[in-house]
Amino acid sequence: MPTPAGFPTVRPRRMRSSPLLRDMIRETVLRPSDFVLPLFVRPGTGIRTEIASMPGNFQLSPDTLVDEIGAAKDLGVKSFMLFGIPATKDPEGRAALSDDGIVQTAIRTVRKAFGRDVYLIPDECFCEYTTHGHCGILCDVHGALDLDNDATLPLLVEQCVSHAKAGADMVAPSGMLDGMVQAIRAGLDAAGFLHVPIMSYSAKYASGFYGPFRDAAESPPQFGDRTTYQMDPANGDEALREVALDLAEGADIVMVKPALSYLDIIRRTKEIAGVPVAAYNVSGEFAMVKAAAANGWIDERRVTLEILTSIKRAGASIILTYHARDAARWLGAG
Repeated sequence: MPTPAGFPTVRPRRMRSSPLLRDMIRETVLRPSDFVLPLFVRPGTGIRTEIASMPGNFQLSPDTLVDEIGAAKDLGVKSFMLFGIPATKDPEGRAALSDDGIVQTAIRTVRKAFGRDVYLIPDECFCEYTTHGHCGILCDVHGALDLDNDATLPLLVEQCVSHAKAGADMVAPSGMLDGMVQAIRAGLDAAGFLHVPIMSYSAKYASGFYGPFRDAAESPPQFGDRTTYQMDPANGDEALREVALDLAEGADIVMVKPALSYLDIIRRTKEIAGVPVAAYNVSGEFAMVKAAAANGWIDERRVTLEILTSIKRAGASIILTYHARDAARWLGAG
């Protein structure tokens, strides 16, 4: 058929005509090494309890954690974030600081099994360890209980140093405390852990997408919410200010959380950061995909890989996701 007079010579569809050509020119490529798999560990042996709101994810004891990490490693996922569920809780979350704490024990157990062939990143916070479910010590502010930022910082430093001693590769403070990166960097350096990087939850929003996680980690606040320390979802410029402060304090990686509803924040962060950007594809985002797929409403593989690609395309070098195992399996299958 002849080309109509005046029709443009540029035809973008030429570059979509073959799957081999589409693969060759693809701008954003997902790899299993992009993923960090979050895992939940609790004391005991032989524990592998599925989390009802997060199908395929489990509360694990250190021995079954080794099995879980080994299976993920075989798929090409080699980086893991660890969340601890302690045997006992108290108002200050002191179980997080013990050298025999659940995360410390888990790190040593995994190190014994895999050496340095896996990368371990403990989440640094207290919400799982406190009886009240908030992220540190509480104080009275105008007649109401609120998080005491400055009193919590020394405990946060102690937690990070304890995890570094146990063999953590990186620490990831998630409480959105003012000055936390500076305090942790000083504490790690003073303890001889100059080589341990900090991945800061720099722009963490007070999101409705965290519900399943709070079931998994047994960490819902027992009163109020976390809006005095996590960010208002309506604010974008504020996120850049938080990122800039963490960079000035020495953050090696900055994180945006959640990911899917904050792709614009990931992109804006990437444009200013000058360091790798991480994004947390959180539990609620994961659960929605699983629920829709279970009902036959979506193609789980296609939608999951599309979501993860969008997060990477927005600017994230590192994607924390509960989809990591499935995505790695699908990517390996071609």
